[in-house]
Amino acid sequence: MNVIAIANQKGGVGKTTTAVNLSAALAAKGKRVLLIDMDSQANASSALGIEASSEQSLYPALIGECLLEDLIIPTKRRNLSLVPAHMDLSGVEVELTAEGNHLTCMRDAMVGLRERGDYDYVFLDTPPSLGVLMTASLCACDEVLTPMQCEFLSLDGLSKIIYVIEQIRESGANPDIRHEGVLMTMFNNTNLANQVIAQVRENLPEQLYKTVIPRSVRVAEAPSFGKTIMEHDRYGTASLAYQNAAKEFWSRHSL
Repeated sequence: MNVIAIANQKGGVGKTTTAVNLSAALAAKGKRVLLIDMDSQANASSALGIEASSEQSLYPALIGECLLEDLIIPTKRRNLSLVPAHMDLSGVEVELTAEGNHLTCMRDAMVGLRERGDYDYVFLDTPPSLGVLMTASLCACDEVLTPMQCEFLSLDGLSKIIYVIEQIRESGANPDIRHEGVLMTMFNNTNLANQVIAQVRENLPEQLYKTVIPRSVRVAEAPSFGKTIMEHDRYGTASLAYQNAAKEFWSRHSL
């Protein structure tokens, strides 16, 4: 089982969109996938048509009141399961900080899940901040995939998340964590966007995905219907791009 955090502390870069659609595309390829919604806004849950409920929230697993496995629910997509989020996660940061186990809470919650090995891939959709839930996700994962908008301000966000990953590795909190890749999102074929991609390629040639996700109104529409982009616009450019990203992800991990 491979645990991948979809992480970028900068908001609005397509992080949840990537988590949802990459998970769904891999599940459609026959991979057993679990998506864990780590964000109190519960956008990943609603994007899959799951209504937020405090009874199916990640919160109790993080504070040790129940097993993470007991919170897993099926989605209507074959091979894709979900641990939903709820707004009560917004309060867990204070509680975990007070108890002092905020770095290890998610890793501890996932022990049983790792032992069972029911999934090929577990994706963590992290919140757009460097708070407790983000750092707990980074300490629990094997690797990090960073969605990045094709704008120069996003380069600063990329450098920050790489710095945080290095700090977590060097601190011993997760010595084996690695930065798996960068997926460029919201691409318009402009000089600016191509310059940003070129700069990432120059600095992180091994991590940069060849697939680029185009900017698309259909992508923005899909969550309002509780659908993935593949369900909402199967043959659209963004849908095909996420399917290609899933193929590239699988190929990179097969190697």
